[in-house]
Amino acid sequence: QVQLVESGGGLVQPGGSLRLSCAASGRIVGINIMGWYRQTPGKERELVATISNGGSTNYADSVKGRFTISRDNAKNTVYLQMNSLKPEDTAVYYCHLLYTTTWGQGTQVTVSS
Repeated sequence: QVQLVESGGGLVQPGGSLRLSCAASGRIVGINIMGWYRQTPGKERELVATISNGGSTNYADSVKGRFTISRDNAKNTVYLQMNSLKPEDTAVYYCHLLYTTTWGQGTQVTVSS
């Protein structure tokens, strides 16, 4: 069974950057879509970005032009480059293998001065 482990979260000032990583413990084969989601207390988990194994991407309107999702299939790793961060980007970020029940444990991102 595939397990996902996120890393790269932390505290950053507004306007700063962070790069999140999601490493899969097992090899993900076939057609698949990986995604980043985020959640704040009292709110539902929301989609941030997705990427297919072929490289097709999709972004939430709130992050378009600021965040970039990418993947290295050879390393079974998905990345989320976050630039021009805003306080409203503060959340726990989760990695997810879409159309499965596989989620990572989450990594906290805090944007604050």
